[in-house]
Amino acid sequence: MSAKTPITVAYGDGIGPEIMSATLDVLNAAGAQLDIEVIEVGEKVYLAGNPAGIAASAWESLRRTKVFLKAPITTPQGGGYKSLNVTTRTALGLYANVRPCVSYAPYVQTKHPVMDVVIVRENEEDVYGGIEYQQTHQMTQALKLISRPGSERIIRYAFEYARRNNRRKVTCFTKDNILKLTDGLFHKMFDEIAKEYPEIEHEHWIVDIGAAKLADTPESFDVLVLPNLYGDILSDVAAQITGSVGLAGSANIGEICSMFEAIHGSAPRRAGQNIANPSGLMLGSIMMLVHVRQTDVAARFHNAWLRTIEDGIHTYDIFREGTSKQKVGTKEFAAAVIARLGEKPQHLKPASYKDVALEKSPSFKTMATDPRKKALVGVDVYLDWSEGTAEELGSALSRVSANGLELKAILNRGSRVWPKGLPETLCTDQWRCRFQAKDGAEISHAQIAELLQRVAAAGFDFIQTESLCTFDGRPEFSGIPGE
Repeated sequence: MSAKTPITVAYGDGIGPEIMSATLDVLNAAGAQLDIEVIEVGEKVYLAGNPAGIAASAWESLRRTKVFLKAPITTPQGGGYKSLNVTTRTALGLYANVRPCVSYAPYVQTKHPVMDVVIVRENEEDVYGGIEYQQTHQMTQALKLISRPGSERIIRYAFEYARRNNRRKVTCFTKDNILKLTDGLFHKMFDEIAKEYPEIEHEHWIVDIGAAKLADTPESFDVLVLPNLYGDILSDVAAQITGSVGLAGSANIGEICSMFEAIHGSAPRRAGQNIANPSGLMLGSIMMLVHVRQTDVAARFHNAWLRTIEDGIHTYDIFREGTSKQKVGTKEFAAAVIARLGEKPQHLKPASYKDVALEKSPSFKTMATDPRKKALVGVDVYLDWSEGTAEELGSALSRVSANGLELKAILNRGSRVWPKGLPETLCTDQWRCRFQAKDGAEISHAQIAELLQRVAAAGFDFIQTESLCTFDGRPEFSGIPGE
């Protein structure tokens, strides 16, 4: 008998304990060789006074086993503690979120019976750093961070996944017609890396029309790679249009550690009723078995699950009169899967796995960055100000320009309001004031410091500054509308 693979398990919140118990029952019955360490994470830990939601001993377990099977946990909306999912992904470097979205027609109702899409979502960057500020009484801010190495790593993973799993096409979604630097970088890296995989078709879509196409004609896509926020939203959409978000599992892959889970939340309203569908976590656990190279067990589990779906043994969320044969609870669904271990589906495609299906690429190395001359050419100074109009602010700030820097424009919520602003533009109490040298010359940090001293001495409350830089003479900052 082969040695058991150590894994860390968290039962989670809400329906988590029920679906985890059901999943572990099937794993054990299927013959998975696992040495399980249980940790406590989530709501109970938060309420016990640990703001991280996870104890130091739990981190030690994760670093030791390097494999985490996690049930859903509760994260409050609009306030409270930070998402432990986000914390875990970033702390352990789980950069790739892999979410297969497959239809099981005609056994599960769907408008897209031939859908088979894998979404590869960047898992660490974008707005998920949770970096936010209340800047003024009226204005809040969130930072969207997209890096060259982070983009390269996830895009390369998507192409490697496609290559290893005989997928024909990789599609990228961004909004780089608006976010020209952040999403623009992601798109640029996609185009560069795609050249290394000539046998795989590649394409790019603007995310809004791409999302519409995905919802309407998902069979047009194969593997999708997306920045974090778009990937989070559209993987749920994709899962739901297969028939139910409760049917989707996911893998969070890192260079050292990996985490496996259902994509849905903790559903506290359904907790304790033995009605939750454990399929998402079950399919996540099957991805885990593939990852730890217990592929025979993974196929045995997956085929029994497919046969159960095919036999019409369904939980309430996918039960449909005329197609389903029996409505069952969480425990009963697990028992039905166990009863079918060793069987294969008769109509759905049987599952089979390669050892390399979720392996990271051996070629993950940051692409060389061409050195470019960086020059500081200006500064955007953000003010908290509600004393008058844009014209009055422009007039006052023009008098504090200092040491070669002059006021070029004032913007409010991204719209130019001075000079030549429009009276219809809604203005808040946050103003972005752009200062640059008269002749477009390079400036120094000392000049900016002097400018800020003059702004403060004039009675203005500056809340943030952003340096304006060129690289090889090319401006790498947002322009002024109308210029």
